[in-house]
Amino acid sequence: MKQLKKKDKNFLISVKNDFGFRIFFADERNIEFLEGLLKSILKLDEGEYEVIEILDPHLLREFDGDKLGIVDVKVKTKTGKIIHIEIQLQVRPGMEERIIYYDAKLITEQIGSSDKYKDLKRVISIIITDETLIKASPLYHHRFTFFDPNANIELSDLIEIHTLELHKLPADVDGTELYDWAKFIAAGNEEELDMVANRNPQISKAVVKLRELSADEKARDLYERQEKARRDFEWALDCAVEKGKRELIENMKLFGLSESEIEEILNLNHGS
Repeated sequence: MKQLKKKDKNFLISVKNDFGFRIFFADERNIEFLEGLLKSILKLDEGEYEVIEILDPHLLREFDGDKLGIVDVKVKTKTGKIIHIEIQLQVRPGMEERIIYYDAKLITEQIGSSDKYKDLKRVISIIITDETLIKASPLYHHRFTFFDPNANIELSDLIEIHTLELHKLPADVDGTELYDWAKFIAAGNEEELDMVANRNPQISKAVVKLRELSADEKARDLYERQEKARRDFEWALDCAVEKGKRELIENMKLFGLSESEIEEILNLNHGS
């Protein structure tokens, strides 16, 4: 087996990366850490965690070449609740609608011609992002269901959506397990990991496991390939946007718009 190079000794897989998150939290050997994260976010009966089934649990699979994989974590609890965890570091247009559509699909997939509505299992999505998704609130964690704010009544929690915005984490520790897990996910270096590990015994164990995973050659290779595929995808997207912008400018010039008018239009479009 190829030996680790010296320059790779301090390499650390980031669980803020969607692929890194999956190969850490969807590893059945790390089920206690997945359970700890879920308990910090969700208010479920303790018995739900007696059985946590990771759906599609295959880890360190051989991805198709260096193509960018879409990875998330799906689990099923003891009574069949479906929990879907997804990391989207960048907030893109239509993200809220996509989340709702995806959850609705997970609901409709459960029912056939002979099934009853009352047998539908709750679908819970946890969306983790490093940008602002909920613009109207400074809170880093939100829970959304079917709710009437005027009457303060919840119609149903059949679809439940949680958002965790890492960049909104306050500098001061708020004393919650969720804060510590969010800090673990957001950590960008060894020092930040050590800070959260020193105040939380379970996360201290998670940090040890993360370092072990980061030293695994196959895990590191797949992680780096996914990162390269991501960079290539973003580069191709930027090139397409830049090409489209150049063509738009040329078309506006053909319609007789001045340089100042074109600049104003582009600024307005960027601001929206």
